[in-house]
Formats: sequence, C-alpha cells, structure tokens
Amino acid sequence: MASNGIRVIPAEERHKADWRRLYDGYAAFYKVPMTDAIADNVWGWLHDPAHVLNCLIAEDASGKAIGLAHIRAMPRPLSGAECGFLDDLFVDPDARGQGVFEALFKAMDAMAQERGWAMVRWLTQEFNYRGRSAYDRIATKTPFILYQRETP
Repeated sequence: MASNGIRVIPAEERHKADWRRLYDGYAAFYKVPMTDAIADNVWGWLHDPAHVLNCLIAEDASGKAIGLAHIRAMPRPLSGAECGFLDDLFVDPDARGQGVFEALFKAMDAMAQERGWAMVRWLTQEFNYRGRSAYDRIATKTPFILYQRETP
C-alpha cells in the first residue's frame, strides 16, 4: 500500500537494522529495556510462518523503514470469531506528521478485511498522549480496564 510516498509491506530481512532501531525506540518510549535476546526472539517470530505475530513496515520513498506495526489474530469467544490485535505501533520521530500512522492503519484495515476480522483492538498507556490523540481520531475508546496477574 502506498500513501504520500509511504509504502507499507510485511517486514523483510532487509528491514532488520531499521526494524531494530524502531523497536528500540518503541521500547525506550515505554521505558522497557531491550536486549539482543528479546529483539532476536521477536524478529524470529516475525519470520516464522507458524507464529501468529506479523509485522508491517512503513517505508519512505528510499526504502528506509520509518514505522512498524506488530499485529496478530486474537480469538473473540463471545463472537465466535477472530479480530486483529495490535501489539506495538511506532513511527520514527523524524517521520511523524507525514502520514505514516495513517498508512499503517490503512494496511492493517486491508489485513483485517483479508482475514475476516471485524475489528482491530489495541492497548496504550495512559501517558501516551500523542498516540491517544491520534487513536481518538480513528477509533472508539472502549470502557475496558486492563488487569494483569503475574504467574506465581
């Protein structure tokens, strides 16, 4: 998919260094330490056809990766169907305001249509004001509250 000179495609091996730069930026934003072991594990998932996680990469006209979206299928038992779940979305700070966010969501919409997902869901942190402002333009905020229980 191309929009404003931005092309969104599945992650390819040639994207590894740019993907890592973007993923490191995402982790830094959430103050989560990123290690080579974690990044290598995720990169492996993205290139394993049997793994549920997918990665869409937004590239500029030169082919440089300027945004990423990690998305996967999520079962919805009450509807007896799957929806998409967006785990991670990050746009290079230097590319913000250029339509990368919109191009990634357009590609996710196409993926959802191809896979029969009625919706895509995601979570974000309360303090992600810029992201939430963008999400508020394109989606409906739900009343759900997220809980987490560590495995004993």
